[in-house]
Amino acid sequence: MAVKYGRHVPTEGSERPRLLHVRQHVDTGRLVELTSALVAVDTRNPPGDESPIEDAVRSSMERWRPAWTSVEPAPGRLSLIAELPHPEGPDPQRPTLIVNGHLDVVPVNAAAWTHDPFEPLVVDGRLYGRGSADMKGGIAAAICALDALDRAGRAPGCNLTFHLVADEERGGRLGTRTLLDRGLIGGDACLVPEPTDLQLCIAERGLWQARIHVEGKPGHGSRPREGVSAIEHAAHLVLALHAADFGGPEHPLLGRPTANVGTIEGGTTFNTVAEHCAVGLDRRILPGATAESTEREVTALVKAAGIAGLRYRFEVDTFGEASEMAPEEPWVKQVGEAVARATGREPAIIGMTFTTDARFVRNQAGIPTVVCGPGAIDQAHGDDEYVSVERLVDATAAFAELFSAYGC
Repeated sequence: MAVKYGRHVPTEGSERPRLLHVRQHVDTGRLVELTSALVAVDTRNPPGDESPIEDAVRSSMERWRPAWTSVEPAPGRLSLIAELPHPEGPDPQRPTLIVNGHLDVVPVNAAAWTHDPFEPLVVDGRLYGRGSADMKGGIAAAICALDALDRAGRAPGCNLTFHLVADEERGGRLGTRTLLDRGLIGGDACLVPEPTDLQLCIAERGLWQARIHVEGKPGHGSRPREGVSAIEHAAHLVLALHAADFGGPEHPLLGRPTANVGTIEGGTTFNTVAEHCAVGLDRRILPGATAESTEREVTALVKAAGIAGLRYRFEVDTFGEASEMAPEEPWVKQVGEAVARATGREPAIIGMTFTTDARFVRNQAGIPTVVCGPGAIDQAHGDDEYVSVERLVDATAAFAELFSAYGC
């Protein structure tokens, strides 16, 4: 199917319900162009360097004359805050809406891609490229929503602040967490346009990622029982922990906690009993769990495995607590109404098994936060990642509706 760019007009005979005026002012060409410009900048994390995307971000919002704040806690780890002046001037009673989006993307296995991951390409209505779904397409939709509102002759009902941040893919310490620690997160509501297929995510699992260092005793490979193999002990650990059932109640949106052994490395050579092995564990947790309680639960499963002579220690790499908000929150209803006005369909309320920067805004800043954006989560982090152009248009229209209605 060929993609024709320009202002989006529903096709004749479409089954889509009648849509409101603002959708007709979404400039599809501009939207694809901006998404492509963001995707084309390589911001893989690791290694982590968001600074090359600064020019593309600033130029995309230039016409709105935002007040910019740059935050760079480590070389190249750049986050940008854009505070947009309201067309009707300052008003202390007007609420502030934050749009939080991350600029970094996960690494790629370029050989497994059909197209170059950093040369965005539109084929059959899909825009391919690393970050198209997660989440540069969502950022582009939020920025282009400003254009759509302007062409529709409507103004935002709120003050708008964009937080375009570093390091989300590695836990957010150098991005949203830094903004939080420096007192730079302030507002009345927050939208995070991560890929949810425009469903409303109000709950996320947390994560505890650690290396379990297993110690053995070296010996000659021809006499394996005269040493203690750290690899053998680690193998028993893997069987005890991977996909283990940690018990406890099931969360209505998040299900049960999980554990995944993602890496294992150890030993020095074939003919030596391994004296060290490290197992990388990714544990996904539910609201209320802490770093301490999670480590205790993992320790209990290790002890229950009964591995004789086991010596080990944890090295915690990342901890992010789970977060949730009540579905009855007015902000949830407002986002849902905006999506319904733009698409003609009521969005579902969902939870996500992974974590995003929304947790910092919900938990520490205390600001109601809904995660809602274009793209399907099964495209995130995968080969040949793409976002549907039609879904980008849906999101742009929905965000325009939301910006217009919030605060009115």
